[in-house]
Amino acid sequence: MTIDLTVIWAFIIAFGVFAYVVMDGFDLGIGILFPSFRVGEGRNRAMNSIAPVWDGNETWLVLGGGGLFAAFPLAYAIILPATYPLMIAMLLGLVFRGVAFEFRWRDAGHRPFWDMAFFGGSLVAALSQGMILGAILQGITVENRAYAGSWWDWLTPYTLLTGLGVVAGYCLLGATWLIWKLDGQPQDHAYKVARRAAVATLLLLIAVSLYTPMLDEDYWHRWFEAPGIYFASQVPLLTAILAAALFWALAKRRQAAPFWLSLGIFLLGMAGLGVSMFPFVVPDQVTIWDAAAPHRSQVFMLVGVGLTLPLILGYTGWAYWVFRGKVGHEGYH
Repeated sequence: MTIDLTVIWAFIIAFGVFAYVVMDGFDLGIGILFPSFRVGEGRNRAMNSIAPVWDGNETWLVLGGGGLFAAFPLAYAIILPATYPLMIAMLLGLVFRGVAFEFRWRDAGHRPFWDMAFFGGSLVAALSQGMILGAILQGITVENRAYAGSWWDWLTPYTLLTGLGVVAGYCLLGATWLIWKLDGQPQDHAYKVARRAAVATLLLLIAVSLYTPMLDEDYWHRWFEAPGIYFASQVPLLTAILAAALFWALAKRRQAAPFWLSLGIFLLGMAGLGVSMFPFVVPDQVTIWDAAAPHRSQVFMLVGVGLTLPLILGYTGWAYWVFRGKVGHEGYH
């Protein structure tokens, strides 16, 4: 039996992207929700809940982006020029957010400014990530194996919708993370915000799900014609079940369950993305096999990933285990 390394690498990249969305998603969500928390203990404890892990969470962005460059160089060369403004905005947002994270503790006199920088950087990064996804799904103009569109092709109503969907989803992850990690008044506030974020996330998810099949005839066939419909129909069904369980868990004031159920909804969203795109990496233009690096390069990189990925998973799991439990009332970790 021949092993298709290209498919393996596609799943590795998908795993890296999902890991980033999950782990940095709740970080960014907390940043977006930051102004809604009370100045002082509420904001300090919210930030302390991610202080030990936030920078390690961004490791997965390197795996997703770097892996795309190494394993699918043609896709990298097409997608980046098509989304340069969004990529630049995302990176600037992440930089500004990281600086604000450190300086708000060391520059108390300007803490309101750094709090707003933390919020602004998180919002810009999340919105940019959602719009990048939308720009890829709506289609990229390709000629002679290169991007042939304009600087502004990414800016459409659809990309704005996907951008808002990711912002709402990250807010849901952030709020449910804080439910798990906090207690007292900040936790009560997180429950309230989580309910609103859940409603917004599901409404925007439905809107994107209805809009996407209308973008391209192939999307419609994959979702609504046999045999694809037999698998694809399970995605919205399972999403509805998890959504009902999420609202039940929030109503019953469960601690950890809302976060894990929110992650499940994101995982199903990733599955829906796979239904729409696979086997294309640039929809209807470039398949994963067209974009793949040479076989020997894939083998060489797979050995490296096989050695480093368990280490990354190990130290990430250890960090979360060490800092498990509720965040205390101290001023900093």
